[in-house]
Amino acid sequence: MAEEQMADTEQAAQSGQLSAVVTATDGIRVVALAGEIDHHTADTLRHALDATDESCPRVVVDMGKVTFMDSSGINIFIAAHRALSEAGGWLRLAAPTENVMRTMSIVGLDGFVDCRASLSQALGD
Repeated sequence: MAEEQMADTEQAAQSGQLSAVVTATDGIRVVALAGEIDHHTADTLRHALDATDESCPRVVVDMGKVTFMDSSGINIFIAAHRALSEAGGWLRLAAPTENVMRTMSIVGLDGFVDCRASLSQALGD
């Protein structure tokens, strides 16, 4: 990741905004998030997850720098999971912080969407 992109994600995490940097690795869309996921930042997440132009969309979301997530994020991840599955792909969430993982566990998202402890695990089979 370029230094400028890293600076942008660090700034987003500190300001309560949401930064999304999209890259690709071995045909997998990798979305690195930083900051808060809520109704104010939901569109940023929704756009970053959009893989409608890919024939077999596989998406990994690196959540290691997400400091907060409300029901807006939960709903977007459920919708993205369904859309990607219907298109023959998948969605994996990687390295969620303790607070975010607690939220996902309470609502059962971790039982619905594949959650991995690290980005490297999420990128593997």
